[in-house]
Amino acid sequence: MSKARLACAACQRAGPHNWRAKLVQIAPLCHRPRAIAPGRNLTTVASDSSTLMAMSAVAAPTTVFEARGLTKVYRLGEAEVQALRGIDLDLYEGEFLVLLGPSGSGKSTLLNILGGLDVPTAGRVRFRDHDLSREDDELLTHYRREHVGFVFQFYNLIPSLTARENVALVTDIAAHPLSAEDALARVGLEERMDHYPTQLSGGEQQRVAIARAIAKQPDVLLCDEPTGALDVTTGVVVLEVIQRINAELGTTTAIITHNAAIAAMADRVVTLSDGRIAQVRTNAHKLPARDIAW
Repeated sequence: MSKARLACAACQRAGPHNWRAKLVQIAPLCHRPRAIAPGRNLTTVASDSSTLMAMSAVAAPTTVFEARGLTKVYRLGEAEVQALRGIDLDLYEGEFLVLLGPSGSGKSTLLNILGGLDVPTAGRVRFRDHDLSREDDELLTHYRREHVGFVFQFYNLIPSLTARENVALVTDIAAHPLSAEDALARVGLEERMDHYPTQLSGGEQQRVAIARAIAKQPDVLLCDEPTGALDVTTGVVVLEVIQRINAELGTTTAIITHNAAIAAMADRVVTLSDGRIAQVRTNAHKLPARDIAW
């Protein structure tokens, strides 16, 4: 067997590459396309079976969430409300996902289950090797603390603490946190660290909330209507921060919203209706947040 084939086999055993990276940027030498010889074009090279196999291997996504048959029923006295009706969904490492739908479609319930804030009535959901289907408070608390950052529509900042102190609440309990100063600098608030929430605009408060969420360096960032309480200009600034965090830190990111315009910045868009997935689509060309308007 040739050295190239041995290297390729070893590379395959090491696992899939980041699904969003380009082949020539991250693939080992055994997986890279050969230089294009005179008289050959890129189409000819790409037709080689080995090159196609390499490109397929690089493109394979790593699943971080796997949900199957998720059902959630809330009981209000004798009445039952079916919030989710058999959801099947995978989320991938480093992905930017938008969950789109009107009020009552089930998107918040799904986000809460993915975040370990709630459990399904039926079905199963896993985050890597964590079973999130069981109503185990200790397990779910550990999962939320170690792996998930939350951003809510209303910022949930403690008014008696400065921006720096609000973020430090998370860094004090995280295993490998960013410093509060680093987290705030990443959202463009290095000059506002010692201001109290009442001294900050709505957009600045939401950016403090994002800094707090990313300070523990979570694997997943879950955002529940992060621009719902903001005007368009401020909302775009917040979306730019979330998009930058996804790109720079590789954090798997899910935003739920009823605002269809935000879907243009996602890798994938999942539309919910009446507790079911109505549509899943992939954006061939994502828009930068600054180009979004509503």
